[in-house]
Amino acid sequence: MILIFGGTTEGRLAVKTLDEGQGNYFYSTRSDLQKVECVHGKHITGSMTKEIMTEFCRSNHIRLIIDAAHPFASILHDTIGKVGMELKIPIVRFERRYPQMQYEKMVMCDSFEEAIERIKYEDVKRLLALTGVQTIERLKPYWESHETYFRILHREESYNKAFRYNFPANQLVVFTDNTTTALLKIISPDAILTKESGESGGFIEKIEAARQAGIKVFVVRRPKLPSDFIIVDGCHGMRREVERIIPDFYPLHTGFTTGSCATAAAKAALIALLSGKKIDKVKFKIPDGETLTMHIENIILAENSAMASVIKDAGDDPDVTNKSLISATVSFASHHGIEIYGGEGIGTVTLPGLGLSVGEAAINPVPRSMIISELGALYSEGLDVTISLKDGEVIAEKTFNPKVGIIGGVSIIGTTGIVRPLSHEAFLESIRREIEVAMAISCKMIVVNSGGKSERFIKGLFPDLPPQAFVHYGNAVGEIMRIAEECGVKRLIIGLMLGKAVKLAEGNMDTHSHRVTINKEFLKSVAKQNRCSGSTLKVIETLSFARELPTLLPQEDADHFFQALLKLCHSHCANIFTGELNAVLIADDGKILCKSWS
Repeated sequence: MILIFGGTTEGRLAVKTLDEGQGNYFYSTRSDLQKVECVHGKHITGSMTKEIMTEFCRSNHIRLIIDAAHPFASILHDTIGKVGMELKIPIVRFERRYPQMQYEKMVMCDSFEEAIERIKYEDVKRLLALTGVQTIERLKPYWESHETYFRILHREESYNKAFRYNFPANQLVVFTDNTTTALLKIISPDAILTKESGESGGFIEKIEAARQAGIKVFVVRRPKLPSDFIIVDGCHGMRREVERIIPDFYPLHTGFTTGSCATAAAKAALIALLSGKKIDKVKFKIPDGETLTMHIENIILAENSAMASVIKDAGDDPDVTNKSLISATVSFASHHGIEIYGGEGIGTVTLPGLGLSVGEAAINPVPRSMIISELGALYSEGLDVTISLKDGEVIAEKTFNPKVGIIGGVSIIGTTGIVRPLSHEAFLESIRREIEVAMAISCKMIVVNSGGKSERFIKGLFPDLPPQAFVHYGNAVGEIMRIAEECGVKRLIIGLMLGKAVKLAEGNMDTHSHRVTINKEFLKSVAKQNRCSGSTLKVIETLSFARELPTLLPQEDADHFFQALLKLCHSHCANIFTGELNAVLIADDGKILCKSWS
C-alpha cells in the first residue's frame, strides 16, 4: 500500500502513474476541493498530525510515502519526514521542476519576512502579491501601510480568509484566465511578489510578465526538504522508485534506452575528466526535461581522457541490448563544440532515410542531442565523445539493422529516454488498464498511439483531452482494437506513423519489425489502383524506409496515395472495433498527412 500526499498537478500525475500498476494506494489532500479520479486508489481528506499519520501508516501497512504536496507545505513535509524516519518507510518526493531564470530585476528572498524588508527598502508603493490567500496574514506588516493587491481563487474559503484579516475587499483580484501580463496592465504595480513555485506553478510566466513590464519581482525561495527524501521530478523517476521499493506493484518494469545509457556514461566520463572523481551514479535529463539517475558500472581515467561504462537496464522489455555494457570515452579536443563518434559495436549508416548522413555512426539525433546538452552544460570547449557497446556486432545480427543499411554493430536509439515494457500478456493488460482508467474518468474519446513520438504529434489536435485519454499500443494494433471493443469504448482515434501504416494497410495487425517488414509489391499495387504515376512506382521500388515517402513522392500523387493507405488501415481496424473510429496518418517530422473519419 502506498500513501500519496497531493492536491497539486504533481499529485494528479502520481495518481495517473500508480493507476498503471496493479497495487492499491491512498491519495490524501487537506480538503475535498481537488477532484481526482483514483481508479485503483482511495481519495481521503483532512489534515494529519504526526500522531494521526503514524497511526494511519501502521494500520494500513503503508510501505511507501509519495510526497507530491505543494513545495511551500513545509509543516507537512516535516511531518512526513518524521513519520517516515520513525516507521522506516521510504519517502519519494515528487518535486516540481524549477527553471533557472535570469532577470536583472529579480530579487531572491529566503523568507516572507526578508521579502517584506526588501520590498520596503526598495520603496515599492504599489505591490501585486501572487503568493496565494494563505500568505495574507504573513504579509500583513506590509499591506497594512502599503497599497497591495492579492490574487485569490474565486472560492468562499478564500474570501473568508482574506476578510478574517481585514484585507480590503477592493484590493482582491479574482483568479481568472487572465495572464499575469494582462493583470499587470490592469493594476500597474511597481513590483510583484511571488513564490518559487516551479514550472507547474506558473513561475516562468510570472517572471516573463515582470520582464516585459520592466518591473521588479521579489521571489520567496521554496523551503528545503528533509535530507533523506528521494527526489524525483517526473512520472518516470517516480515509477522507477516504486518498481525498486515495491517490485510487485507493477507487473512489468521500465528501463532505459541505449541513448540514455550513452548519455549517462558520457556525462560521468566528463565529470571524471574535469574533476578526477569517479562517481558511482549520475543524474541526466531525458527529452521531456525530467531528471533521472543511472548507476555507473566503471570509470577509467587516463591523462587526457576518461571512459565510463553502464550496464543497459531494459526493465522487462524483450530488448536484445539488455544487460549490455555501454561505454563512453570523452577527451579534450582542439576543435569547437562536441563531436560524437561510434566505437566498438556501434553500426555505421550506409543508406539514406535514417536522419543521419551515410558513413556516420548509427547514433540517432535524439541521443546525440542529449549527450551534447549534458556535456555542454559542464564544459564549453571542444570535446570528442566515442560511444561503444560490447559485442555490438554480434548483437546486431539479431536485429533488422543490416536490412536498413546499418552495418557493423547496433544503433544508439531512443526518443523518450525510457523503455516501456512490451512483453505481450502484461503489456496487453496494461493497455486494458489504461483504457479502463480513461473510461472511469469519463474521457469523451480515447486516442491510441504507437508511442511517445506519435503522441506528441497528435496531442496538438486534441489539446483539451486529459493525459489519461492517450494510450500507447506499441505494435499491437489489432489487440488494442479488440480491447477497446471489449471495454465498450464509444469513440476511438488511432494515430499512425507512416512506418506502421504501410504494414497495417496490408492487414498486418501486429506491426513489429521482427514479424513484418515493408512490402514494396503491396505498396505498388496500392499506387496502381489509385492511378499514381510511374514516378511513384519507381520511388516505391527504390524505397529504403516508409518515412521517406512524403519527401520522395510526386506532389500530384502523394495525397491520393496517403489517403488510400489510411483508408485501408481504417478498414482493417473497423473490422474489429465497431464504435466511431477515426484515424490520423503522421509523417516522421510530425506533419499530419491525412485523416480518415467514420
